[in-house]
Amino acid sequence: MSSAVLHDWARAKEIGLIIIGIDPHKRVHTASAVDATTNQRLASVEIDASLAGYRRLKRWAEEFSDRRWAVENAHGLGRHLAQWLVARGERVDDVASTATARVRELSRGGRRKNDVIDAAAAASVAALQGDANPVLAEDAATVLVLLDERRDNVITQRTRLVNQLHALLRDLIPGGAPTDLTAASASRLLAGVRPARPVETARKQLARDLVTEIRAADQRLKTLTAEIAATVAASGSRLTEVNGIGPVVAGRLLGRTRRASRFPTPSAFASYAGVAPVEVASADRARHRLPRGGDRQLNLALHIIALTQVRMRGSAGRAYYDTKIAAGKTHNEAMRCLKRRLADHVWRQMIRDECTSATDPGGQSGAALTSSAAGSTPTTSSSDKSLPEPATPDSTTAQSAA
Repeated sequence: MSSAVLHDWARAKEIGLIIIGIDPHKRVHTASAVDATTNQRLASVEIDASLAGYRRLKRWAEEFSDRRWAVENAHGLGRHLAQWLVARGERVDDVASTATARVRELSRGGRRKNDVIDAAAAASVAALQGDANPVLAEDAATVLVLLDERRDNVITQRTRLVNQLHALLRDLIPGGAPTDLTAASASRLLAGVRPARPVETARKQLARDLVTEIRAADQRLKTLTAEIAATVAASGSRLTEVNGIGPVVAGRLLGRTRRASRFPTPSAFASYAGVAPVEVASADRARHRLPRGGDRQLNLALHIIALTQVRMRGSAGRAYYDTKIAAGKTHNEAMRCLKRRLADHVWRQMIRDECTSATDPGGQSGAALTSSAAGSTPTTSSSDKSLPEPATPDSTTAQSAA
């Protein structure tokens, strides 16, 4: 370390806020301390990705009295360190890898790259306060994300098992099995199979094994669904009172959103969910196109709600859909409009739930809820072509819904 850097480090206590950027890897993490005012790197250190390394890093960081942390990919390789720091009262921001790449490229004008530079770039992004999101302690929302992801994986596994069973039954039974195959119906079909050769005997045994695995998957799905429903109920959410929202969809909405109040407006939430039309303008021409970004799991959840409401005669969603069809829109256009309105409705309901939780003696107090929760139907106070504001900082982590 140069004498100039040592001098800057020594006066770090006097120069104000220091941002410590972290470039995490599987086995080692690199930290760079950066002056938030000048973006000058003051010092760097490399630690092992272990509890002993974490403690060493924290002791090193205590040289800077006014500090904040910026962890690149805090919901990936940096998750464990970020949560460890949050649990000890540290202020931690999540910085996207793409943001550090932009800063590194623009600040250096070349492709020179190493861990120290990456860590400093993460700190610079946090200093800009544009692409950094505060890391919160994991809570029930994280539990819902984990359960939903596991449920989706089990569904994928079950689908693969059913496809294998179909292939075996096609060779054992003329015409194969019906499309809507279940473990019970497959067992009945196998009971009527009388193998005449060793090959058929092997196929039947393999089919029985698959039926056993499918039954186990069905039981796991039932258990996971019950756990999601119990977690949603414990959160006090009333999303399940909305037409088309069951426990699994409610769990996905709560898990992927985390805190609805971090979005200043329903338009910001709609943009995050990928249902707000995107303006494409050049010179005197302007149009809106289908968004291709946003949280695709939130988008899927809203799509499931829209499909369910359209099938429900008399629902507010079906009435809104019919007005769009009568206005000359196609089915897809009407569905996009409905999803946009449903995003507003879901956001308002989550805001009301947060307000209730904040005022309930048994809930979490101290929540900062500044967003309006006015309006309770999918047709209230919303625009089909919104230009939303960005969400207030907070990251969420990345299946089938019911």
